[in-house]
Amino acid sequence: MKILAIESSCDETAAAVVENGRTVLSNIVASQIEEHKLYGGVVPEIASRRHVESICGVVSEAMKEADVGFSDIDALAVTYAPGLIGALLVGVSYAKGLSMATGLPLVPVHHIAGHIAANYITHPDLEPPFLCLVISGGNSHIVEVKSYTEYRMIGRTRDDAAGESFDKVARTLGFPYPGGKYIDEAAKAGSRTAYKFTHPKISDGEYDFSFSGLKTAVINLVHNAEQRGEPIKKEDIAASFQKTVADILGEKLYAAAKSLGYKKIVVAGGVSANSGIRAKMKSVADSLGARLYLPELKYCGDNAAMIGAQGYYDYLAGRRADGSLNALATLSLDDISIKENEDERN
Repeated sequence: MKILAIESSCDETAAAVVENGRTVLSNIVASQIEEHKLYGGVVPEIASRRHVESICGVVSEAMKEADVGFSDIDALAVTYAPGLIGALLVGVSYAKGLSMATGLPLVPVHHIAGHIAANYITHPDLEPPFLCLVISGGNSHIVEVKSYTEYRMIGRTRDDAAGESFDKVARTLGFPYPGGKYIDEAAKAGSRTAYKFTHPKISDGEYDFSFSGLKTAVINLVHNAEQRGEPIKKEDIAASFQKTVADILGEKLYAAAKSLGYKKIVVAGGVSANSGIRAKMKSVADSLGARLYLPELKYCGDNAAMIGAQGYYDYLAGRRADGSLNALATLSLDDISIKENEDERN
C-alpha cells in the first residue's frame, strides 16, 4: 500500500511516498532555514507564503522520485495538527484538493504521532507497546504508545520545550538559528562540569518537564558577565547547559520507564538528533536493561516520510477526513486517542 504524505507544520515543505508504513520510496524536503536565519527564528507569515510557493513542486518531485502516478497511490496523508496554523492550512488545503481531484481517501495525521512513527522507518522490527520521549522545538513529552494509534500522555513540559530552550540559549550565545546544532557542536569542545545548573522541581507532575528556569539561568549568566566585562567561554556554557537538559530528560524518562515496567524505550523529534542527548538516552536504557530505539538523523526533523508511516497505520485503523478537515494549532495526543476509543465503542 502506497501513501503520498504532505507535511507543512512549521518551516519545511515536505512530501513523501511511503509503502506499507515502513519503506520510504521518496522523501523531499524544501527547507526555509536560510531565510528565517535573518530573523533569528521562524516568522509564521513568511513560512506560510513559502509553503504556498513550494508545495506543488515538492509533491511533484516526491512522485517523480518514487516513480509513481496517482493511479499507483492508495491514500493521501497530511499533517493537520499541531503547528503554525497558517503553515498547516497550506498543506491541509492542498491535500484536500488532491483528494477531491483524484478520489483518493484522505488521512489526517497528528504531527507528534508522525515523529514517533519515524522510528518505524528506521527500525522495521519496532512494534508497540513502548515508552517514547518526544523532544522537539515545541514539544517535550513522555508518551505511552499503547498501539499504533493509541497514546497516553505520561509527562509534558509546563513551559518551554527542550528545543525551544536550546534555540533561546543559542541566540544568547550568539549562534545562528536554528541554534540546537550549534550548541551541540560547541558542547563537544567544552567542559560539561564548568557550570552547575539546578534541576527544576515540579510538585504535582512526577514526569513533567520545565526548562524555562534553566533557560533563564543561562541567559542571566551570560548577561551578567557581559555587564561586568568578564569573558565567557561559550563552549563551556553550551556543554554544561546541554548536559543539564539531557540529565533532566533522562531522569524523568528513567523514572517513568521503571515505574511502568517498559523495556522498549523510543526517542523521537528534532532534538533527538542531539549527540549529547542520544548518549544520555543510551545510558538510561542500559541502566533499565531496556532496548533503545533512535530515529536515523534524517528522520529526526520535520519530514513527510514520518507522516506517511503514521498515515498507513491511521488508515488501517479507519481514520478518514473529508472536505471539512481543518488545521489545528494545538491538539494533544490524548485527544485523538480518546476519539479513536469512542469510535471503537460505537
